[in-house]
Amino acid sequence: MSDQTTPTEAKKQYSVAYETHYKQGDLREAFALYRNILSNFPNTREAGYARSQIQHIVNAMVPKEDRLESQIRLASAVFEKN
Repeated sequence: MSDQTTPTEAKKQYSVAYETHYKQGDLREAFALYRNILSNFPNTREAGYARSQIQHIVNAMVPKEDRLESQIRLASAVFEKN
């Protein structure tokens, strides 16, 4: 039974996040809602959509130079681990 409940709940939560993002324009809250979907429903189609929406928010909010610098730091940290 939970197999059917989870996608339905994920879909509901995504709908709320999407409305918050695009209809209300509250990027901070939408970001939090999308992250919640990723945490609670990681293997759903909605989690994939949430990842994409988070990227849109990051691209809208974080300057290009800062995104690149963050990616460089992240890649460097991974290389240092290995």
